[in-house]
Amino acid sequence: MTRAVRAWPANLRPAFRPPRPWRSPLFPVAELVRSRELLAYLTLRELRGRYKRSALGWGWSLLNPLASMAIYTFVFSVVFKLRDNRPIGHPSGISSYPVYLLAGLLAWNFFNITIGTSMSSMIGNGSLVKKAAFPRSAIVLATVAAQLMTFLIELGLLSVVVLALRHMVLPFLPIALLLVVLLAMFTSGLALVLAGLNVYLRDLQHLWTLFAQMLFYATPIVYPVSLVHEALSGRRAWIRRVYDANPVGVFVRAFRNVFFDLRVPAARTFGALLVMAVASMVIGFAVFSKLERRLAEEL
Repeated sequence: MTRAVRAWPANLRPAFRPPRPWRSPLFPVAELVRSRELLAYLTLRELRGRYKRSALGWGWSLLNPLASMAIYTFVFSVVFKLRDNRPIGHPSGISSYPVYLLAGLLAWNFFNITIGTSMSSMIGNGSLVKKAAFPRSAIVLATVAAQLMTFLIELGLLSVVVLALRHMVLPFLPIALLLVVLLAMFTSGLALVLAGLNVYLRDLQHLWTLFAQMLFYATPIVYPVSLVHEALSGRRAWIRRVYDANPVGVFVRAFRNVFFDLRVPAARTFGALLVMAVASMVIGFAVFSKLERRLAEEL
């Protein structure tokens, strides 16, 4: 404090605040690594509480995607006669619409359910946030990790279905695991941002529900992407470019390449997914670290 400031009356002196210590951009990650036991505990707690007092238990992780597959298959294959434009895997030759649907639907379900549950995770654990000192991002990432376990079980089921159709999917499973990691990174970054903002703006979760409904039909999950490309040709080609740039759509097409086409996604696709995943994590941790300072007060 300078001599001129000391001469001011005490009630008029500006509050002296020491400069904040410099933090590495990787500080949130290092903090989580030190708190890995807490992260594991929160993940197990999320998994145990998900199907607590449920008769089927983990069976719901298999029943839910199968029920969705049956409903969408009936609506689009029987009611809307999508069988006339049934997609065929290249070069696999698979013509099963349920496999085509599941290959995209499982990736979408992981993304959508993870974001929805993560947004309410900070509010649901408000008492823990107020009382204990720990990296709050662990709460959000535990929700992501718990849903990731369900996602892996569902992909295992899809692999069994493809094998039952006499198509060898096993050599492509390491590629699928790499896609799972990239999708989990992309989803985690977005979940951190939305979970932090939802504490300050509670209407955000309702807005996300509406946005997710639009995003679902803007992503080639229940229909072939070729139908959109044919409709958006000519003067509307710019809309097609915007449509193809949908990050969730890029992930869905990549998973479909592995489980439906039985081929490795293009190198350009992997490059785009890697950039999106890393950028999402960096932005997610940066924004959440800013919002984390007043979370306890807002809760």
